[in-house]
Amino acid sequence: MNFLGHLYFSKENQELMVANLFGDFVKGRNYSYLPQIVQEGVFLHRQIDDFIDHHPLITELRLHLYHELPKIAGIAIDLYFDHLLAKNWPKYHPKSLDEFIDLFLEYTEDPNHLRYKNPKFEYPIYFNSLLLMIKNHNLLKKNLHLDGLRIASEGLSQRIAFKNNLNIAAEVFINNEQRIEKVFHLFMADAILHFKSL
Repeated sequence: MNFLGHLYFSKENQELMVANLFGDFVKGRNYSYLPQIVQEGVFLHRQIDDFIDHHPLITELRLHLYHELPKIAGIAIDLYFDHLLAKNWPKYHPKSLDEFIDLFLEYTEDPNHLRYKNPKFEYPIYFNSLLLMIKNHNLLKKNLHLDGLRIASEGLSQRIAFKNNLNIAAEVFINNEQRIEKVFHLFMADAILHFKSL
């Protein structure tokens, strides 16, 4: 899952949400130097990635999409699931999508929420720039619309180091929408139970 999915599974904890997104930027297995809540966010981020990467329905869907999206079908599924989560938000969360996102973005606007005293740590500039980009470009709310999926896939395609066709992911989604959406709902049912038990 992409940004919205990771926030969704962060247990309504704004501090954990930020730390979860930061998980994408932490390399290696030893991150004990980070504040406890940031460690928890990194660990949660990796649990979410691992759960989706090894879920049998996702494996099957990834193989199905591979011929149209070679090497990047898994990345496309992450984007698809964020789009479908936004589209089906009322089914999965009592707060409105706007309220959920606005509360998170308001939290990130306070610099005191992005630094720690013990141990001394503050989120790096490149991560703060990502949070600002998410806000300024309204990336989380754009997930709701197919145009948002198209913009996300085209933008990410340009940032991937190898030659790819992720830029056509929105069209592939349209052609496979019924199948992808069915897998999404089945996956969400499993994921909600799994992460509730942690």
